[in-house]
Amino acid sequence: MIGGDGLARPAWAATDPLMRDYYDQEWGMPVTDEHGLYERICLEGFQAGLSWATILRKRPAFRAAFAGFDPDQVATYGDAEVQQLMQDPGIVRNRLKILATIKNARATLELRNDGGLVDFVWGFRPASTPEPRLAAEIPTQSAESVALSKALRKRGFSFVGPTTMFALMEAVGIVDTHLVDSHRRGSSGVWPSQA
Repeated sequence: MIGGDGLARPAWAATDPLMRDYYDQEWGMPVTDEHGLYERICLEGFQAGLSWATILRKRPAFRAAFAGFDPDQVATYGDAEVQQLMQDPGIVRNRLKILATIKNARATLELRNDGGLVDFVWGFRPASTPEPRLAAEIPTQSAESVALSKALRKRGFSFVGPTTMFALMEAVGIVDTHLVDSHRRGSSGVWPSQA
């Protein structure tokens, strides 16, 4: 869709100013720090079954509820914190997703003994990225997202299914699924702008 500024964006980022800013400034840009990657994994997990706009609007409350997504702090959460989070109207109050966020923090700490979360996740970067010319050509998962999902589950992570992990890979720049003629194609610096 062509916006008022003359730039084409996908339908999900074309009308809502919050989503447009997220698309223009953050989505698809490399996330290469543990803290940022842990946050994105958790938010993608919370998004399962919901719209990304809902999660983005609640992001400040999520950050407050989960100690700024500091895995060292979240890993210490127990029953009292879970009960408190279940009463927090600012976040998605899904017990399984809350427990997964705590579990994922503990798994993130464990991965430090084996190279860390960033190297682990980025190790699933494919040899090439999709080259969609139409929105219908954008995949929802890949062999790499399936493999990443299995590997993360094996390391103790939850809410990391193949489709969720493909969305993560798009969001953090591991793959570039901007349309080939998009003004954002190649903006991550990870992939060239044109095939």
